[in-house]
Amino acid sequence: MSEPTALGLSARTGSVMVAFTVVFTALMAFTYSATKPQIDASAAEEKMKLISEVLPPTSYDNALLDDYGVLGPTRELGLTDGGRVYRARKAGQPTALILETTAPDGYSGRIDLIVAVRADGSVSGVRAVSQRETPGLGDYIDPKKDKDKKSPWITQFTGIEAARLPQCKVKKDGGDIAYHTGATISARAVTNAVARAARYAADNQNRLFAAPSGSSL
Repeated sequence: MSEPTALGLSARTGSVMVAFTVVFTALMAFTYSATKPQIDASAAEEKMKLISEVLPPTSYDNALLDDYGVLGPTRELGLTDGGRVYRARKAGQPTALILETTAPDGYSGRIDLIVAVRADGSVSGVRAVSQRETPGLGDYIDPKKDKDKKSPWITQFTGIEAARLPQCKVKKDGGDIAYHTGATISARAVTNAVARAARYAADNQNRLFAAPSGSSL
């Protein structure tokens, strides 16, 4: 029996590697397809939990996560890569817009937010989705990290009417929004982002509600 040549060994090794790659790829694809529905359901649940913090579930009766528009880069919302806007409706009538928005000028960088704006122009609620503000100082913009559990700082925005938007500034800038001493930058960044989002919602409400779900706006 002849000894295998180097070329033969190389071909055999290559065949084994190709077979391994095919089996591994098939296994990964099967695992992904089997677990994707579970992952998607978990992500949707987390998103709805966050939305319920800024907009009471009694405010709408539509499938909120299925009723959305896709925003491209939007300067007014601080979105350099775009985002989504969800449309809340009740009995077919518009009730609120939930906007993804960003404050690009936080103390430690960008602060991602969701802002719910009712059809009458008032702010329903605001939450920080992600932020890297200094622990113990600017991180109070996140109610989970705010030491005041009874009345977290970010709840000041709840119920701000359209007519009060000109005063949606921190008190240091002549507005109504209180802030923690020594941590003005974080508060100012969020406050200004909320005011911009509310104005954007008011200026574009008809267009945002009228667009087909899933379409680019």
